[in-house]
Amino acid sequence: MPAVHDARAKLFDFVVRSNEQVADGVFRMTFESGVALELAAGEFMDFAVPGNPAQVLRVPISFSHAEAASKTVQIEYAVVGDGTRRLSKMAPGDASTLVGPCGHGWCLPAKSGRALLVSGGIGIPPIVAASEMLSAAGIAFDAILGAQTADKVVACDVDAVRAAGSGDADCRVVVATDDGSLGYHGFTTGAMEELLSERSYGSAYTCGPTPMMAGVSRLAAGAGIACQASLERMMGCGFGACSCCNVAMADGSTRLCCMDGPVFDAEEVAW
Repeated sequence: MPAVHDARAKLFDFVVRSNEQVADGVFRMTFESGVALELAAGEFMDFAVPGNPAQVLRVPISFSHAEAASKTVQIEYAVVGDGTRRLSKMAPGDASTLVGPCGHGWCLPAKSGRALLVSGGIGIPPIVAASEMLSAAGIAFDAILGAQTADKVVACDVDAVRAAGSGDADCRVVVATDDGSLGYHGFTTGAMEELLSERSYGSAYTCGPTPMMAGVSRLAAGAGIACQASLERMMGCGFGACSCCNVAMADGSTRLCCMDGPVFDAEEVAW
C-alpha cells in the first residue's frame, strides 16, 4: 500500500446532537458537520475539545457512520484522559471545530471472496464503517467483535455490523469477551482461528489493541489472506506537522500514522 499524503483535511465546525454513554467507559456522540459530506470509511478527525485552554492538541477519533443527507456523523470513544473526559461532557447544542477528513482509510479488497472483520475494545467504530463499505460494494463478510467483559461491549455498534451484513444469510457476527461473560469465551484471535478452520476468506480488516492486531496479522498471513490494520497513535495535528505518530515498518523505515495511515497493509508493519 503506497504512502498517501492527503491534502483534503480542513477545518470544520461541528454541533453536538447527542452524546451518551453506551458501555462501561464508552460514549457515543452524534454531531452535525459538513465533514460528513467528505468522510470515507477508515478515516478520522481531530477534535478541538472545549474546557481546557491549556490543551492545544486536538483529540483524534475515528467514526462509525456518516450520513451525507443529514450531515451527521457518529463516533464512539473511550474516556481515557482529560480530552475525552471533556468530550464526554459536551451536551446537545455545544459546538467546536474539527480537522478532517484525515488519513488514509480502508481499501476495498483486491481479491474476491468473503472478508473477515476483527475488532477489539474501542477499535470497533472503524470496523462498523468497514462493514458498511463492504456491504455497499456487495462484498460478503463475517465479523468478530471483542471486549474484555460484557459491560464493555458497545451493543449499538454490534447491531450496526449485523445490520450491514443482514443481506447475507451466511454472515456470522461473533461477539467475544475475555472473561466469557458474553458470547465466545476468549480472545478474538481464538475466535478467528475457529472461523479460519471453517471458512475461507479473501481479505481481512482489523482495528483494536496492538497485540490483538499483531495476532490477527499473523493468522491472516499464515492463511494467505491480505490484511489491512487501522493503527492508533497520538495524532495531535492530523496532517503530518508534529511528527508524533511514527509507525515502525517491517522494512526498517518509519511512516506517519496520520498521513500514511491510520490504515496500513498489516504485513508492512513491524509488529
